[in-house]
Amino acid sequence: MNTIAKDFFKDMCGKKVAFIGIGTSNLPLIKLFADKGARVIACDKKDFESLGENGIKANEYGAELILGENYLSDIDADIVFRSPGTPFYKDELVALRNKGVVLTSEMEVFFDLCPCKTIAVTGSDGKTTTTTIISEFLKASGKNVHLGGNIGKPLLPEIESISSDDYAVVELSSFQLISMRKSPDVAVVTNLAPNHLDIHKDMQEYIDSKKNLILHQNAFSKAVLNLDNEITNGFSDSVRGQLAKFSVKEKLYNGAYLDGTTICYSDYGKITEIMDYRDIKIPGMHNVENYLAAISAVWGIVDVDTIVAVAKTFGGVEHRAEFVREFNGVKYYNDSIASSPTRTALGTLSLYDDKIIIIAGGYDKHIPYEPLGPVINDKVKLLILLGDTAPKIEAAVKSADNYDESKIEIVNVNNMEEAINEAAARAESGDIVSLSPASASFGLYRNFEERGNHFKSIVNSLK
Repeated sequence: MNTIAKDFFKDMCGKKVAFIGIGTSNLPLIKLFADKGARVIACDKKDFESLGENGIKANEYGAELILGENYLSDIDADIVFRSPGTPFYKDELVALRNKGVVLTSEMEVFFDLCPCKTIAVTGSDGKTTTTTIISEFLKASGKNVHLGGNIGKPLLPEIESISSDDYAVVELSSFQLISMRKSPDVAVVTNLAPNHLDIHKDMQEYIDSKKNLILHQNAFSKAVLNLDNEITNGFSDSVRGQLAKFSVKEKLYNGAYLDGTTICYSDYGKITEIMDYRDIKIPGMHNVENYLAAISAVWGIVDVDTIVAVAKTFGGVEHRAEFVREFNGVKYYNDSIASSPTRTALGTLSLYDDKIIIIAGGYDKHIPYEPLGPVINDKVKLLILLGDTAPKIEAAVKSADNYDESKIEIVNVNNMEEAINEAAARAESGDIVSLSPASASFGLYRNFEERGNHFKSIVNSLK
């Protein structure tokens, strides 16, 4: 029994605890705190009808519901759990803190109460796959692993059953990290590029949020940084414990790197050849980078044979260059996770030798698209655009120095059905069609999973 967690929940009994957002990730927390005797308040901008099953469950768990436009203004609570999507500096939250209300988050409390070793991953791209690879390494080596965080599963409901010999492997977004004041035992930063500038006040705030992953580590901790990414590598001077890096460009003194086609690890100069990168089952150089990051994180915990076995068998994470089906000789891939220009450029557009057809566009996070233009011109023959960012992506393509209107066709559509129908009508046998939005899903979909699932359902219904 985790006595720290037991004492924490004993203290929650009778307290007014509010949760912002009545989504699938908060529902287990609402139930948990209600079961522990807290007076739970569940707040959401949606009305009861729009919440659907989630609202019904929150009611069943005994929560008082605060719904509608003023859902943040009417909170009367001792403790408020902020959802990651609610900006930390939002006026209503600042007002709550100024009144002495405790403002926290599920991950902050989890880190305070967790009795086992923690490994956490953040970055602009690759963090979900890297987090999953780390968990696969540990599970294959016989460890009991608790996987969660931004990857979709709240871990606080498991806290009382976690033992000191377990491992917690978590993915953390900038929204979660902005208020974190405790860092993991092993921190991994995959890369950093402009992202989420619709929520953060500027790029510096975004970078500072990510940096929180390593700032509160101690001398017994480990940080894994990407040598090839200037911003990420710039965190080096802030590392207090062991520093390992990873690189596909340079040999390293401490960390995983690519030497020709061989993945190697240098343990302070003692070099181990691990495997040929072409043996990794999931394709793309960005996934080689993900493996280098994951190997650096678990070096000394997981043996080489286990690392190689996982690399050869792990098939990847849903919505990440996921093969959907082949229809009329055309292969369809779902890369809905590509919610930023860099994710599309370094992900989907790096995977295939021949020019492909992509479906792109979505919600505008106010990040620059100019760097994506040349890559699309180089790698795409038919560009199908939808959503708010469609004009930005089209402008980036047409303003690029390598734009040639005779070599790329651009089609604008209104929705996913139209996009797939256009792709199916224009594709020829041997072509590849990939959903790779380079944009967030909001506005058209609740999240990238819903977008990817919709894409897959339409593709699978093609006749």
